[in-house]
Amino acid sequence: MTTTHTRLRTLIECALMVALGTILAQIKLFDMPFGGSVTLLSMLPFILISFRHGVKWGLLTGFINSLLQMMMGFYPPPANTVLAYIGVILLDYVLAFTLLGTADLVAKRFSNRTVGVACGTIWACALRFLCSFLSGALLWDSYQSSYEWAEGLNVWVYSLIYNGTYMLPEAILTALAAVLLVNAAPRLFEAEI
Repeated sequence: MTTTHTRLRTLIECALMVALGTILAQIKLFDMPFGGSVTLLSMLPFILISFRHGVKWGLLTGFINSLLQMMMGFYPPPANTVLAYIGVILLDYVLAFTLLGTADLVAKRFSNRTVGVACGTIWACALRFLCSFLSGALLWDSYQSSYEWAEGLNVWVYSLIYNGTYMLPEAILTALAAVLLVNAAPRLFEAEI
């Protein structure tokens, strides 16, 4: 296969995964009141691109996804400054979704592909959670008073509970699906770099 043909095929595959991820993000199993949801495996297409085409393509595809996610479901932040507003955009969208493309950084360190896929998927989901957690504690803390159970909680604990409520189930579902898929259809996870 020529380099041009390979690149075109990769671009088409990335575009299809962006479309699939966008559709899956609209299928919400659980929706949080101030942003965040458990979806039908919406992170998996971007993690899969990382496994198949490497981190560079994974990051690019994740970045494109971040822009689409922002356009389709942007929650105006309670930002008092331009810097805080930019922080929300970076943490809740750009970094959170772009970093899904780093799954292969961890996965390729394992000789057992199933273990690598599981660990790489958990790594990518953990990075997305970290972005949401930091954003919740640093920028969205004003919503803490909306919950009776959260009164008096440290903002870091509040953010951990709020973001963990949807990110933990999402991460578990994504990791389980990735492991099932790598065992059922291992060719989908073969590197095509």
